Amino acid sequence: MKIKIIPHIILASITLASCTKDIKQKTIQVNYPETVKKPVVDTIFNTAITDNYRWLEDDKSNQTEAWVKAQNAVTFDYLNKIPYRTQLKSRLSEMVNYERIETPYTEGEYTYFSKNDGLQNQNVIYRKKGNSESEIFLDPNTFSEDGTTSLGTLSFSKDGKTAAYAISEAGSDWRKIIVLDVASKTIKEDTLVDVKFTGIDWYKNEGFYYSSYDKPKGSELSAKTDQHKLYYHKIGTSQKEDKVIFGATSEEKHRYVFSNITEDNKYLLIYAAVSTSGNKLFIKDLSKPNSKLITVLDHTKSDTYLIDSRDNILYLVTNLNAPNKKVVVLDVNNPTSENWKDFIPETENVLTPSTAAGYFFASYMVDAVSKILQYDFDGNIIREIKLPGLGTASGFVGKTADKEVYFSFTNYKTPSSSFQLNPKNGTYTTYWKPALDFNSDEYLSNQIFYTSKDGTKIPMIITHKKGLELNGKNPTILYGYGGFDVSLTPRFSSAMAVWMEQGGIYAIPNLRGGGEYGKKWHIAGTKMQKQNVFDDFIAAGEYLIKNNYTSSNFLAISGGSNGGLLVGATMTLRPDLAKVALPAVGVLDMLRYHTFTAGAGWAYDYGTADDSKEMFEYLKGYSPVHNVKKGVQYPATLVTTSDHDDRVVPAHSFKFAAELQEKQSGDNPTLIRIETNAGHGAGKPISKIIDEIGDTFSFTLFNMGFQQLPNPPKATLKL
Repeated sequence: MKIKIIPHIILASITLASCTKDIKQKTIQVNYPETVKKPVVDTIFNTAITDNYRWLEDDKSNQTEAWVKAQNAVTFDYLNKIPYRTQLKSRLSEMVNYERIETPYTEGEYTYFSKNDGLQNQNVIYRKKGNSESEIFLDPNTFSEDGTTSLGTLSFSKDGKTAAYAISEAGSDWRKIIVLDVASKTIKEDTLVDVKFTGIDWYKNEGFYYSSYDKPKGSELSAKTDQHKLYYHKIGTSQKEDKVIFGATSEEKHRYVFSNITEDNKYLLIYAAVSTSGNKLFIKDLSKPNSKLITVLDHTKSDTYLIDSRDNILYLVTNLNAPNKKVVVLDVNNPTSENWKDFIPETENVLTPSTAAGYFFASYMVDAVSKILQYDFDGNIIREIKLPGLGTASGFVGKTADKEVYFSFTNYKTPSSSFQLNPKNGTYTTYWKPALDFNSDEYLSNQIFYTSKDGTKIPMIITHKKGLELNGKNPTILYGYGGFDVSLTPRFSSAMAVWMEQGGIYAIPNLRGGGEYGKKWHIAGTKMQKQNVFDDFIAAGEYLIKNNYTSSNFLAISGGSNGGLLVGATMTLRPDLAKVALPAVGVLDMLRYHTFTAGAGWAYDYGTADDSKEMFEYLKGYSPVHNVKKGVQYPATLVTTSDHDDRVVPAHSFKFAAELQEKQSGDNPTLIRIETNAGHGAGKPISKIIDEIGDTFSFTLFNMGFQQLPNPPKATLKL
């Protein structure tokens, strides 16, 4: 996943072209710690697979802990020798140091909003009643001394008098849920513990539904979890008394179970899935005691979920027989799919709808750019909401009784602003705009289409300063993801603003495997077609080089999580493509990923080595850990991970770094930076984000040959 920081930036006028004439590579001597080989041999479909570093999977081992400390010592010794590292981090801090406010929402008597004064590690939840002054409701910065405990889901009872919120400690996906009296802000009961991958869905004011797994045997950070359960917690009772609503039987396991409750509290919807794509759907009538579950979908061939309801009529979003998604009407008395009626039909563009103030807002992706249509509840188009420009609009969510609708807008060169929409006439005004010394007019953000290896046209947005000379010497970050139906749409990042201030180019292609063009686009980058994703990414790099945006010596490839796999596979398939590789929290051992935590749920995208000999051979053919070859010069590589990442366990990164350090040829360094008290990314404190991005940018520029910043800041901002 990509981590975004909203920017605060002052631009200077010097371009990089004048700074790249005589770049000479300077190296820093690296003495890698010894990584002992302890071979473990697995036989998969009669093929012996040797795993020399299986021991690094044991996150409770003293040996693993010692290895992490030794690797970090070498990495930070290297980074400390980069002359402008502190200067870059200072500049990143300046960019972040401004007030940021998210759109408000109403619960009970209060209006709530999230705010960050600038460099606070976590956003603070404020509230106000009527025209009174706002006050702090929850300050996650007080949850722990180092800011590593973050706020997750925050949910209110129907009357708004009780709140339940989830916290994550050290970035773990395991959560605790705390119940709060809203008026006094005091804790009402014992904390719920060992909760994972959950929402908090209130039933009236009496209690809420949540999801979790049984606590695994062994390490909770790496042990497999594959039986998700839905519970109901009644306020005032012990967690031990919470009833399992779904998932209690072992005959049929579901790795992910979630719930929704209709706004009128009449129906509970339960979603059950075995992977990250596709879900079964069940309905329970909460108005009838001991009512049985009604099966709506008994298969996982679609992604189908509730968007709104009117008495016995439910409005669902589905891609069942509609790859680009549509909205259908379901009558609870005849709920199965053959009785559904189209409400907002499928179009050639991918639909993501929402409701607020008694209207539907249909958000379409048109070549990854937002288009918004407003509908009434009779299915009539009211208007198109004309957005401030080409970019990403989000929000348009609220209760039926709301009078105003809020949304935000951003793109790669425009900081995110919030707007208040009058749904009656479609007009809107600026609700909040960041106070930045940033001039979007000084930047270009153009979408181009390039051709991948098999002839498929792929869109890519390239952003940089105006007047930048396309001389093949511009430092360029090519960022990609390409998986799990995730769409990369234009969003501003202060980190990339710092990069572009230095004369850098930021390029993001919309690879197959993502959701930008619907389910077919997603499927085209899964399982035995995963190579399409790598080919798309490689072709993006080749386009940038061919058109003189950059060259191999000034190209960095970057991605996180599934994007970390993308970087790992690309650098082992094409080690000559880029000078720098930045795989973050990556899925890098494709033969064993499904044996850790909830990794088996990713099989829809990847397949597993257990599926078939053909699937095993395909995975082995690109698995980064298994394709590092002796004597090859790989790019300068900074692997990044975290010790509490229990989604993509750090053993992936550990083993990949060990293989690279053993087999790398030439002077390009292979380092691994292991963050402590942090997880996969969500809730990471701003201080840690700044440190990590500063280290990543410093490593990248230094290994491109820059002995000083291409465009050093002229002055320090005073805010």
